[in-house]
Amino acid sequence: MTARLERILNLDDFEHAARRHLPRPLMGYVSSVAEDGMTARASRDAFEDYQFLPRALVNVSTIDTRTELFGRRYALPFGIAPMGISALSAWRGDQVLAQSAASAEIPMIVSGSSLIAMEELAGENGTDWFQAYLPGTHEDIEALLARVERAGFRNLVITVDFAVPPNPETHRRHGFSSPLRPSPRLAWDGLVRPRWLFGTFLRTLIQHGMPHFENNAATRGVAVMARNVNRDFSGRRHLDWSTLAHVRKHWPGKLVVKGILHPDDARKAVATGADGLIVSNHGGRQLDSTVAPLRMLPEVLQAVDGSVPVMIDGGFRRGSHVLKALALGADFVFLGRPFNYAASVGGHQGVARAIHLLAEELERDMALLGVTDLAELGMQQLRPARAGD
Repeated sequence: MTARLERILNLDDFEHAARRHLPRPLMGYVSSVAEDGMTARASRDAFEDYQFLPRALVNVSTIDTRTELFGRRYALPFGIAPMGISALSAWRGDQVLAQSAASAEIPMIVSGSSLIAMEELAGENGTDWFQAYLPGTHEDIEALLARVERAGFRNLVITVDFAVPPNPETHRRHGFSSPLRPSPRLAWDGLVRPRWLFGTFLRTLIQHGMPHFENNAATRGVAVMARNVNRDFSGRRHLDWSTLAHVRKHWPGKLVVKGILHPDDARKAVATGADGLIVSNHGGRQLDSTVAPLRMLPEVLQAVDGSVPVMIDGGFRRGSHVLKALALGADFVFLGRPFNYAASVGGHQGVARAIHLLAEELERDMALLGVTDLAELGMQQLRPARAGD
């Protein structure tokens, strides 16, 4: 491990390092939040709603962080959430994330807006989770599902909180646009980040050509700088619960619905055939002033009453955050941006470092809490925080 990575001591440190490594538009894209950022802040603030109640004199010489999800045993109760255009922020970013996750025995969800073909990301040294933004017609949906199945994915994640693209205000402030438009400012933003320019962008152009959106349809999508790039991400306003039912009819594997916050939506998703849910507000990137996933987790759990696994993402940065979600009843936790930043600044080593740091925090906090197995976690380890505490 490089001295640069040794100086990184927690997941937030990766974001600080990425700001010095990534060009302004890309950092703006990855870190962007909706409008005034109230949703993103709510997700982080929600962890302060609960405090731990530790037990003393527990033999914690052995700590077990393993957990089971959809019949598969994972080494840790967290995984890597889907993130678009990761291969622009890190060299072969999606592949780095998938392979690093496989090495650590945790899941990684490939994004439908990724820039490496899904067929290269599946398999024994990759992942079997794929997240889709559904195309606009039944025929296109069926074709995409057939391709995902052929590629070897077994867990399909359907994101349902993206009916329309978000307000592009924060993207524009940072110089990011879709499509990316060549300009003197864009060139300058790249030139002042030479490690990224030569190690990621130019290296990609030389070895793989201009990046394309590879996985949002049954066939290869357009280049990131194509004028009609937004066409591939439109036409979803009319999608509804019947669309999810159509997916369920044509998808033979596990079906996970991501973007659930309302308990009624949780019930509908399960009734439509979902095998699992991810409670999520899309990383605070969509609708501002949206409630935090952690605050809705108890209501969603009550709504589905143990019928399917309930996972969660949104603002997780510490082992203590993961433990609070698990104690509230979540079956699993996903994190996105920190692993994107880790891949950008350190490649495989960076992602391995991020996984290690979070796993180390998780195990340490379990010991301090007096818990030796994740199955022991519950509301008995939590107390609501009081104003002024």
